[in-house]
Amino acid sequence: MRGFRYFGMMFFCLLVFMGSTEAQLQMGFYSSSCPNAERIVQDYVNRHIHNAPSLAAAIIRMHFHDCFVRGCDASVLLNTTSSNNQTEKVATPNLTLRGFDFIDKVKSLLEAACPAVVSCADIVALVARDAVVATGGPFWRVPTGRRDGTISRSSEALNNIPPPTSNFTNLQRLFANQGLDLKDLVLLSGAHTIGISHCSSFSNRLYNFTGVGDQDPALDSEYAANLKARKCRSLNDNTTIVEMDPGSFRTFDLSYYSLLLKRRGLFQSDSALTTNSATLSFVNQLLQGPLQNFFAEFANSMEKMGRINVKTGTTGEIRKHCAVVNS
Repeated sequence: MRGFRYFGMMFFCLLVFMGSTEAQLQMGFYSSSCPNAERIVQDYVNRHIHNAPSLAAAIIRMHFHDCFVRGCDASVLLNTTSSNNQTEKVATPNLTLRGFDFIDKVKSLLEAACPAVVSCADIVALVARDAVVATGGPFWRVPTGRRDGTISRSSEALNNIPPPTSNFTNLQRLFANQGLDLKDLVLLSGAHTIGISHCSSFSNRLYNFTGVGDQDPALDSEYAANLKARKCRSLNDNTTIVEMDPGSFRTFDLSYYSLLLKRRGLFQSDSALTTNSATLSFVNQLLQGPLQNFFAEFANSMEKMGRINVKTGTTGEIRKHCAVVNS
């Protein structure tokens, strides 16, 4: 009888172990259910990203904004409908997101090949990686098996996505809430080496930093004067776009970090990385090392971010259309 109880306990533990491993992301998750899934994504990205290379930055930003709200579950893709609250998509941090059509086109190809198998959450994660690689940036592992969320609230996006006006304390808190440390903060901010921004994300630094018509003293005065004269000519400019890493915004390199030390980080949240001894030390460490070291470290933080609060197993769903939950 004692032996039977022992066997029963071992069997139960085995089932628990199997359940826990099945509920994790894994490399090649679709190797049986949709063997060509990752190739379909990669081929589409390689064929089309060069027509709009700035989409690499846009989609990595989409991935970031998705993972910081309810985990990496594609909740950022959901449209607001009459039957739900305002979704993340219409929250202030997401109004300038781009690339939704690109994700939808990849989804349609995967639905044609393997209906209701590949999640929108995995598509965002794969496209972000493949787009960065296709434009000369680092490769990182993307384990798959994420499922799509069914809830999306604009208020949660507002509360969880770090705004460009963040100081160091706010950045540290919001990253820690997602299980990310200061090293991840520095590395993931490094994605600002590519892409563009609108004046509205930083014009307060130029025209009204503390509410009395002043300029942020932490911003290099020559750089600020140049931005005022050539780009953001007023506090109310919401349309002009500015390179986030001037002169190098199409190249995934260390230039972003060099600009931080020259007080030329575009956002207050960029500048904040130099106000803490730990993050400043790591910025200097990255600059003193080879580019491949940055690539390797960035890859680790991207994989870590891609695992935030993922839904796996039977949680969530596999959306048929990325912008709407299944009926």
